[in-house]
Amino acid sequence: MSMNELKRIKVLERLLGGSMSHLDASASLGVTGRQLRRLKNKYLMEGEQGLIHGNRGRKPKHALPERLKQEVIRLFEEKYYDSNFCHYSQLLQEHEKIKLSASSVMRILKSTGKEAKRPHKRRGKKHQPRARRKQAGMLWQIDATPYEWLGSDFGKFALHAAIDDATGIVVGAMFTQNECMEGYIETMCQGIVRYGIPLALYSDKHTIFRSPNEKPTIDEELDGQDVPLSNFGKAVSELCIEHIKANTPQAKGRVERLWETLQDRLPVELRLLGIKTIEEANKALPGLLKRHNSQYQVSAAESGDAYSPLPEGMNLEYVFAKRETRKIGGNNEISYNRETYVPVEKGHSFEVRTTIEIRETFKGEVIAWHKGQFVQFRKVERARRLSQDVARGNVKETRKPYKPAANHPWRKRSICGKQTQQNIIEAIAS
Repeated sequence: MSMNELKRIKVLERLLGGSMSHLDASASLGVTGRQLRRLKNKYLMEGEQGLIHGNRGRKPKHALPERLKQEVIRLFEEKYYDSNFCHYSQLLQEHEKIKLSASSVMRILKSTGKEAKRPHKRRGKKHQPRARRKQAGMLWQIDATPYEWLGSDFGKFALHAAIDDATGIVVGAMFTQNECMEGYIETMCQGIVRYGIPLALYSDKHTIFRSPNEKPTIDEELDGQDVPLSNFGKAVSELCIEHIKANTPQAKGRVERLWETLQDRLPVELRLLGIKTIEEANKALPGLLKRHNSQYQVSAAESGDAYSPLPEGMNLEYVFAKRETRKIGGNNEISYNRETYVPVEKGHSFEVRTTIEIRETFKGEVIAWHKGQFVQFRKVERARRLSQDVARGNVKETRKPYKPAANHPWRKRSICGKQTQQNIIEAIAS
């Protein structure tokens, strides 16, 4: 019997013996007078056994079968060993058709001594968290992180992702070998095509987002730019997106917390799908993100969204491209990457020394931007000197090296010099 039940027996005996009143007994046991009378009658009819709860020693009707518990333990040890307890309960329902709450799964696994993959630690708030934006599309946070997404055998590679600040929806993502501009561009293009152009973008101060140059060029100053922009920054500016650069990772905490979730769950999902390469991972990524968004997205504070539609006819490949300036030559041509380009259409002619912007897409297409219009260029072959071709290894050198004749003045001087040296040696020896 428990201490509480032993106390009840002692108080009821004193009550029945007349040494304690009903009022004192109810106050001592912490029950009402009506409940006290029920306990007294039950004690008189059944004795001490009547004060013990009727379900003591019985197995609850809603208790999980022992066979089910063993199956949950076996599946975790053999198949889902790298998932956390909450994620494991979802995987059981999705793949094994076993519907259990996260708390039940945690209780079963902890009974065998298994610990959580990442124990939850509550930390005191050091600052007031920034409130979410009120509408979707008002702010995107973008970042990339290297991680062993396919396990330690495949090494680390980078995942680029952008998340909407108001709703927590991952608008775009892409795997690449390293953090690079191509990954960020593909992420932005996915989100813009699917949702629209956001009002603002929050990123860190990687050189992809800001130019390493301290001062703008003369052309940038003429365009009214006080700060030099990178290729990515120029594209964002052309789309009229406000670009905010964070000084600390905590400032863009939404995307930083996203990495904790994805690093905990994506490797398990990718392993269960049997994915072994980055290309396969990128093909499976949209479906995995769709499931992630359905589970973690929240409702914005205000209805509607702040997205702007993509202008008709705008090609994002031309917007997010490598940009450089060139001068038009005398034959209406430009030089770029040691190649010569001329306009595709013959009607496009420029004045000599005209400055135009050259854009090269990641597919290798070269175009020009001049006075608000795109001009497509094509590559042409130009004559090169033989020495240039030989230096590049395109043409082998066929001529033989020049060898002076025996009566050449240079050879005579050499012979005379040797003869004089021989005469000196003979004079010393004699």
